[in-house]
Amino acid sequence: MPHPERLMVIVLFDRVDLLDISGPPEVFALLQREMEAPCGYQVLLAAESLDPVTTAAGVRVLPDIRLDSLQHQAIDTLIVPGSVDTDAKGRVQALADPAVVQWVQTLAGQSRRVASVCVGAHILAAAGLLDGREATTHWSTAAQLAQDHPGIRVDADRIYIQQGHIWTGAGLTTCLDLALALVAEDFGNTLAMRVARQLVMFLKRPGGQSQFSVMLEPLSSTRRMDKLRQYIAEHLGQPLSMPDLAEQMHVSDRQLARIFKTELGMTPAAYLEAARVEAARQQLEATDAPLERVAQTCGFNTTDTLQRAFRRQLGTTPGQYRSRFRTPAE
Repeated sequence: MPHPERLMVIVLFDRVDLLDISGPPEVFALLQREMEAPCGYQVLLAAESLDPVTTAAGVRVLPDIRLDSLQHQAIDTLIVPGSVDTDAKGRVQALADPAVVQWVQTLAGQSRRVASVCVGAHILAAAGLLDGREATTHWSTAAQLAQDHPGIRVDADRIYIQQGHIWTGAGLTTCLDLALALVAEDFGNTLAMRVARQLVMFLKRPGGQSQFSVMLEPLSSTRRMDKLRQYIAEHLGQPLSMPDLAEQMHVSDRQLARIFKTELGMTPAAYLEAARVEAARQQLEATDAPLERVAQTCGFNTTDTLQRAFRRQLGTTPGQYRSRFRTPAE
């Protein structure tokens, strides 16, 4: 039996990120390929006019419909992509054009479900749709989102977050993860898994697999912190107590805690655990080393400690992580 038609509207505007608008329709098209009957998805690119829109990649895209033509029309899913501006120093700033924000605010009231892709979360936030909610966005603009909208609980480490009928997605390629999650909600995990196989990707990165490496983010603002982080990375298999780390920086334990909070936004213990989980992830992806050895070399000492840390950091187990992300030897 054909499924009832679901109008999937993707908001289109100048300098939008190309993958944000092309990724979800590709997932929906592959879904149709996997189904015997029409899936019911109708995907429309909607802009203020029907003139070609130039994306951030320089590729021009033709809208299917004008935004004002959608007023008073029932929308199943409103998908909001994003765009950024970069200054001379390479710093990224998410953009939220007031006209686009107004249209999103209007059309969200007609939509069963609203989803932002990457920095599109900033547009949802400006439209007041994320107030009091937990949300994610690309890691490079997460601090901006939290600063501009203190009423939002920003989690920069999640691939996507669902809060009721509002979904937010993280970095550029995670638009595929988000679109697969929408498919799974509408048609179940089995069909979503088949689409994921067509994309040669996993249905869901375990526990919202981290967007970035703890060794790279957040950036340190002082050379002495960089040196300490390098020291930690080279000595993860050792106990690394608070006094040990304080001695490396020639400060007191209390000063060390303040420095970590100021520069990295976390405690020394939290950073150590994150760094050890990151090192363990790399071993699980690249080697067949037993869990006992991984735990020892990464400073967890026991597999139980390793298991608990993975649960806290990634919401999965080391075994499950390895089964999904182990890179076969060539």
